[in-house]
Amino acid sequence: MDFPRLQFMIFAAALLIAQLLLLDRNTVTSQALIFATAVCLFWQLWWILPFTCLWRKEVQTSSDNSADKQLSILTSNVLTPNRNADALIDLVNLHQPDVLVTLESDQWWEDKLKVIETDMPYNVKCPLDNLYGMHVYSRLPLEEQEICYLVEQDIPSIHVCLTLRTGDKVRAHFLHPAPPSPTENAESAERDAELVMVAKSVAKSNQPVIVAGDLNDVAWSATTRLFRKISGLLDPRVGRGSFNTFHVDFPIARWPLDHLFHSSHFTLHDIQRLPSIDSDHFPLLTRLSFTSPQGSKQQGIKAEPEEEEWSEEIIDGQQVSKNDVPTPAE
Repeated sequence: MDFPRLQFMIFAAALLIAQLLLLDRNTVTSQALIFATAVCLFWQLWWILPFTCLWRKEVQTSSDNSADKQLSILTSNVLTPNRNADALIDLVNLHQPDVLVTLESDQWWEDKLKVIETDMPYNVKCPLDNLYGMHVYSRLPLEEQEICYLVEQDIPSIHVCLTLRTGDKVRAHFLHPAPPSPTENAESAERDAELVMVAKSVAKSNQPVIVAGDLNDVAWSATTRLFRKISGLLDPRVGRGSFNTFHVDFPIARWPLDHLFHSSHFTLHDIQRLPSIDSDHFPLLTRLSFTSPQGSKQQGIKAEPEEEEWSEEIIDGQQVSKNDVPTPAE
C-alpha cells in the first residue's frame, strides 16, 4: 500500500472538500468524519511532501559547469516486447549521456543498440528473455565489471568501476529487483533484501557511489527510505519532484519506480523524465557534477536503531550478506 499514497492523498483532499461543503459541521458525526479524513490526508502528505518543491532540497544544485566533472546517466526500462529501439537511440543521440542503462533488454535490443557502441564503446551486456535483461553502455571507461545474481538466480545486477574524465573512480551498482506481486511475491522479500544488502555494502565506502535502476519501489516507500538511511546515499528528487516514470499509459496510476541515488561527492546539474519510447516506463536522465568537497556538506536521512534491526531481519530472511555485493573501485 506504499504505492498509491499520492492517489490516496488526492482522494482524501477531494473528500475533505466535499465534507466541508456538504456536511452539517455542527453535528458530532460530521466533525468526526471531517477529522478522520483530515488525519488521512496529512498522513499521506507526510510521505509525499518531500518529493515536491515545497521541501528543502537534499542535493545541492551544482554551480560547477566544468565538462570534465559532469556525469550523465540515462536509465530506461525498455519493456522487452517493445520494438521501438529507434526512439531510445534518438534520445541517446540527442542528450549524449555518458552512461546508458537499459532494463528488460534482450538479445534483440542488444543487436539494435550496437549502433551506439561507436560513441559508447565500453559496455556490459546481460541479455535475457525473462524481463530482467540488463545492459550498460558508456563513453567513460568501465573496470572491474561484474554481473551478479545477488538474491534470485535469474535476476541480475551489474556492478562496475566508472572512471570520470577527472580520473576519479566511481563505484556504480545497477539494479532491477523483482516487483511485489499479490499472487507471487506479496511481501517483496527478495526485492527488499537486494536493496538492503547493497545499502549495507556501500554504507561505509569512502568512494563516490551511484546506485541506479528500476527498483520496483516508489520513492517514498518505507523500504526505499530504509535503503537511503542505511546506505547514506542522497536522492536528488527530494525537494524537486517525484519524476514518476511508470506507467506511461495511465497518468492517474503513475509512480516513481526508476531511481538514481548517489553519495555526497556529487551535486545535481539537472534531472528530467524523457519522452516515451513506447515502453511502459519513461526514461530518466540525471546529470551530476563531481563537486567533492563542495557536496560533502550534504546529508541524507539517518537510520534509527530499530531500522538497523529491521534491515538485518530482511537480509537474514533471504540468507544473503552485504559481502555478496561486489566492491568495485574500493
